[in-house]
Amino acid sequence: MSDTHAQTVAYVRNEMLPPADPPMREAGAVKWLRENLFSGALNTALTLAALAIIWYALAAIGPWLLNSVWSAGSLAECRAILEGTSGACFSVITDRWHQLLFGFYPPQHYWRPVLTLALLFAALAPVLFPALPRKMMIFSAIYPFLAYHLLWGGSVWLPVSAALGFVAGYLAYVILARVSTLVAVFAAILAPVFWWLFAAGPFDQALSSVMPFGLEFVRSDRFGGFLISLIIGISGISLSLPIGIVLALGRQSDMVFIKSVCVIVIEFIRGVPLITLLFTASLLLNYFLPPGTTFDLILRVIIMVTLFASAYMAEVIRGGLAALPKGQYEAADALGLNYWKAQRLIIMPQALKISIPGIVNTFIGLFKDTTLVVFIGLLDPIGLSNAIRADTNWNGIYWELFIFIAALFFIFCFGMSRYSMYLERKLKTDHK
Repeated sequence: MSDTHAQTVAYVRNEMLPPADPPMREAGAVKWLRENLFSGALNTALTLAALAIIWYALAAIGPWLLNSVWSAGSLAECRAILEGTSGACFSVITDRWHQLLFGFYPPQHYWRPVLTLALLFAALAPVLFPALPRKMMIFSAIYPFLAYHLLWGGSVWLPVSAALGFVAGYLAYVILARVSTLVAVFAAILAPVFWWLFAAGPFDQALSSVMPFGLEFVRSDRFGGFLISLIIGISGISLSLPIGIVLALGRQSDMVFIKSVCVIVIEFIRGVPLITLLFTASLLLNYFLPPGTTFDLILRVIIMVTLFASAYMAEVIRGGLAALPKGQYEAADALGLNYWKAQRLIIMPQALKISIPGIVNTFIGLFKDTTLVVFIGLLDPIGLSNAIRADTNWNGIYWELFIFIAALFFIFCFGMSRYSMYLERKLKTDHK
């Protein structure tokens, strides 16, 4: 079209209009509400019904929470302050918070579990966030032995002797790897066991008599509350993942003996309730040990909880391995990689990425299942709530204790869920 025609025709625009804002119903909160809550007659009805339920729940619970008492020495004193009105007596939390968190741990040593928890975040940082320097993994490897010494105390040479067992396993693997990888793996497993059974004790006693360094010893029956839940939960989570990976790979192995052992272990443990394994750890395990052997109850519980979680973890990871296309295995073979390099560099990273939701779900279930230890005499938060309510000062209080316990469990479990979502977004590279 010529310029003359464009100037003579009125409706031909020679300038671009500035961009206009979208209609109100197509942007912002209005769009989100329309698409997610009021997109149709059924969704609108369900939204209104849900809002009505929330309103009635808040109308019933809100005044009780808002009219709370935080400073009182007993339930009777709380009721006197409330003067017959409905209200929560959260004074039990301010009065017994230390018991719910630390159990009967000596108050003068509270700094030890607090420091252990703070160092835990430093140890987990390079594991959870790969962008951090890899040298920080050295502290992550040292942390379990340091945490044991901080929590239990005693001779400093006991965790050192335990750590030397892993050193013995590493040396056995390096020496025998030239002969056979399979032989080296078995040697790496057996060397620490023999060290811990026959050499760790004399090593600890010999050095303790010469250089008696260490913190004051705290018996396991002094542990309780969220302290014991965190110890069992974090230990089980940390140990069940590598054991689950080994069991999943063993179940897919072509060697009949290894495959049969892994299948029997996985199916047997998955077929037995966790409470049965805990009773086994509490009552029956000592019968299989030599006379006079002392085996810490918390350590026995950690072993059983780890085995239980490992069996479920193995099936979750096996699902991730089964989801990989056959071409990934063929690509590893085409590159000339041996079995372990193929698993470490190609197969396992992809399988773990696929299995992240199932892995974190198992972790969350394991952490919540630590409350079952109350049935074998360990005072977890639920067990301590019963002990607190048995006190005449707080006899008859229920909801306040359980709300506090539920809130702390929610914080830990919600944190794990958020991190898993962050990790999924970070590793989602297939559609970029």
